[in-house]
Order: sequence, then C-alpha cells, then structure tokens
Amino acid sequence: MAGSRKMDNKDWKKRLTPEQYRVTCESGTEEPFSGEYNDYKGDGGFRCVRCGHLLFEGAKKFDSGSGWPSFWQPAGDESVDTAPDHSGGRIRTEVVCGNCGAHLGHVFEDGPQPTGLRYCINSVALDLDEGADNDGGG
Repeated sequence: MAGSRKMDNKDWKKRLTPEQYRVTCESGTEEPFSGEYNDYKGDGGFRCVRCGHLLFEGAKKFDSGSGWPSFWQPAGDESVDTAPDHSGGRIRTEVVCGNCGAHLGHVFEDGPQPTGLRYCINSVALDLDEGADNDGGG
C-alpha cells in the first residue's frame, strides 16, 4: 500500500483486526503455537499484513519449536529492518517491515546455517501469498 507509513493509529484500527493492530502497531505478541502459519510447510511468500511488502519466503522457513513461524533469512535486503528492543527487561532485536515499519517479531542468533539466525515472526503480522516466487522477486 503506497504511503502506508503515513497512516495513523486511527486508520490502522479501521483497516486491521484487533489482534493485527495489537501486534503490528503496539508491538504485541500472539500466543505461541496459536498462529496459522506456525506449522505451514509450503512454498510462496509471506507479505506484511499492513502494506503487502514481501518479507519472507516459504523456502527459508524452518521448524524452530518456538511456537512462532521462523525463518533463517528475509526475502531480500530491504524486506525487514531491525532495532534494539529493551522492553520487558530483556535485550532483544525487534524485526519490523522494511516498508511500513509494522512490528513483526524478533530475530535471534540461534538459527540454522547458513545464517545462524532465527527470525521469530507473529503469524498475525503475515499474509501468505502462495503465488510469490521464492527468489525475493514476489
């Protein structure tokens, strides 16, 4: 969605479900093992629920056992951004959409090779696009 960074909270509340709003706009977290994409093992691309930006590819998803969809690499260099997160008395790295800034989840350094990363992402922040190719071209 063009110009989605300029939408304010009132606009997002109209456009998103309450759970999508809580997670993507208020940095919430869905309950582990509750998201629809946690067990998904197919191809396609995962897009931002707010703006449709391609974030992750099904081919780079793995079962981390964490209860959230996990990926070892984003779809492209500009798919996501990261920032330090000191909330809740913990030090983590937040993952946000590279286009609209929606909160997606966190990234940890305990993932599989070749990156060693685990992007732990809330299902409610994602839209599955089964037609998206798996080379970042979406």
